[in-house]
Amino acid sequence: MKLRRASILIASTLIAALALAGCHQAATPQPRQQGQQPGGQLVVFAAASLTDAFGEIGRAFEKSHPGVTVKFNFGGSQQLRTQIEQGMSADVFASANQKYMQELVAKGLVEPPRDFTANTLTVIVPKNNPAGIKSAADLANKGKLVLAAPDVPIGKYSRQALEKLATLYGSDYPKQVEKRVVSQETTVRQVVAKVALGEADAGIVYVTDINSSYRDKLDTIPFPQEANVRATYPIAIVKDSKQAGLARELVNLILSPDGQKILAKYGFLPVKEGS
Repeated sequence: MKLRRASILIASTLIAALALAGCHQAATPQPRQQGQQPGGQLVVFAAASLTDAFGEIGRAFEKSHPGVTVKFNFGGSQQLRTQIEQGMSADVFASANQKYMQELVAKGLVEPPRDFTANTLTVIVPKNNPAGIKSAADLANKGKLVLAAPDVPIGKYSRQALEKLATLYGSDYPKQVEKRVVSQETTVRQVVAKVALGEADAGIVYVTDINSSYRDKLDTIPFPQEANVRATYPIAIVKDSKQAGLARELVNLILSPDGQKILAKYGFLPVKEGS
């Protein structure tokens, strides 16, 4: 009888121990399965000239990060800088010039930026070129011109190029061109649209903008090489980003060979960081 009771006690103890072990195993967190990614939304403020290239990069990032949505806010870099200063939620800022990025750096609103691409300028005219503009020299005496406003990066670059052209076409050339300006836009894409829709006879934009949705309605007239302007684009993570990890991964993709290949596809130029 004693032996039987001992056997029952041992068996009961073993069953209890196994049950306890099973409960402990079920409560232990399991590692994330391969391919699982954290979800969420990544908000990117980017210069309007990056619309097409960043759109493709964003889709590639979403594909490699299931559950993540990349939301873009494209606009003039001056507008985006102001929005970040005013506290609008953003994770990444990509500017078309150094000035507005450095203003955010000085205010402690973004992490140290990195240069990721570059651009140059060109003159665009409607496909039928009603004003008969054949070269940059004609901007001083033919047709209606549209430029971006001086505080827009492309607007500032455009005027720098006009000043350089004065060495070729005369000191009054920039003033003569300005007299033919019929509107000043807040983004480069607005300049493109005005010319494509026939509201102006010419405009100055980035070389990459000829690859926009209006490309079939536009022709380009190159600047003389010695008068062109090279625009370098910096990118930075916003310091109060709620998705800093994902933001860093996106920036790394843009700087990677894959990201640079996409940028080159749209006409952007490679750049050496710090140059």
